[in-house]
This record gives sequence, C-alpha cells and structure tokens, in this order.
Amino acid sequence: MEGPVLTGHPGEPHRGGLAGRLNWLRAGVLGANDGIVSTAGLVVGVAGATTATAAILTAGVAGLVAGAVSMALGEYVSVSSQRDTERALLGKERAELVADPQAELDELTGIYVGKGLSEATARQVAVELTANDAFAAHAEAELGIDPGELSDPWQAAGASALAFTLGSVLPLVAILLPPAGVRVPVAFAVVLAALALTGAVSAYLGSASLTRAVVRLLVGGALAMAVTFGIGHLVGAAVG
Repeated sequence: MEGPVLTGHPGEPHRGGLAGRLNWLRAGVLGANDGIVSTAGLVVGVAGATTATAAILTAGVAGLVAGAVSMALGEYVSVSSQRDTERALLGKERAELVADPQAELDELTGIYVGKGLSEATARQVAVELTANDAFAAHAEAELGIDPGELSDPWQAAGASALAFTLGSVLPLVAILLPPAGVRVPVAFAVVLAALALTGAVSAYLGSASLTRAVVRLLVGGALAMAVTFGIGHLVGAAVG
C-alpha cells in the first residue's frame, strides 16, 4: 500500500507560491490605495486654499515622490528584517541537522504525527523527505520557509513605490484636468470610484465582506478629503 501523496493535484499551483502571489497582489492594491488617499487629501486640501494650477501640481508631485520614497524605504527595511530573521532561522536549522540528524528526523516525524499521520506513515514520510532534501524538508515543516523563495527587499521596495505612484497619479490627474470651478467635485467622484474598486479587489483577495470593505474605504476617503479641503479653505481665506 502506497503512502499518502503530499503534493497538489496535477496542474494545480503550489499553495505556498499561490499564497505568496496573492500577498504581493494584496500589498500592491493596498499600496495603490495609500497613494490614492494621501495624494487626494493633499491636492484637494491645496485646491481648497487656491485655484492656482501650479501650486496644486507642485504639491501633488511633491506628495507623490515623498510618499513613494517613504513607502519604498519602509518596505525595504521591513522585508530586510524579515529576510535576516529567516536566514538566521535557516542557519540554525542547518547546524542542527549537521549536529544531530537523528534527533531532527525524530522531530520531523513528530511534526507529521501532529498533522494526523500514523507513527509508521509519518516516519516513512520523514525518511523519504530527508533522503531527498533534509534541509528543505525541515525548513518547510518546522519554519514554514522555502529556502529558495526568500523575500527580496529590493523587489518589495520597488513594488511598493510603483503601487503608490500609480495610485497617486489618479487624483493628481483628476484635479488638474477639469476647469477650476469643478475640479474638486470631479476629484472627489474619481477618487471615491477608485477607492470602491480597490476595496472590492482587496475584499475579493482576502475573502472578506465586499460591502464592508468598500464602505470603509469610501467613508475614510471622503472624510479625509473633506477635512483637508476644509482646512485648506480656512487657511487660504486666512492668508488671503
């Protein structure tokens, strides 16, 4: 009788890889959403103080660049720390395999027993995985890490900056293209539509409530723009 097969169905994406791609996509959507909200709040606030296109453009571009750099730096630091931790854990696991391979085999067997396999089957699985690639088997089973797919901080930083930039361009264009008299209402409408879309996408990726995600973003985005517009209007009136 053959032991259990621990791989996916033929043609089915590996769950770890699929989850990683979904996480990247979700992070991209959230990064774009940050760009939409922060830049929209900035340019709408400036538009509340002045109708000068140059001032709105300057503020919008400055906000876009500063936000993209900040997002990239934050993501680089975060993912670098995660990668350092993963490398340290993998190094410890590699040393333990060299120092006491039998204890590590027993530990791997115990992991699969804990997942529901019988003692005999768990031992067979542990032995076969160890014979194939002991380090990879222990890294995945004990640490949940694929040694060949460690996070890349530069890739994360670039993706974060790109997502923020793409999100920022939308409110910037929406407030610059229309005539001065209607640019704020148009920007409000475009931004809220974009937030509804990103909310729907994030809810789908996270298997969450569509209505709750969309309403939360719409209320938050509308409130942010209303507050910044009001402050900008007050400051513009006081300075003028």
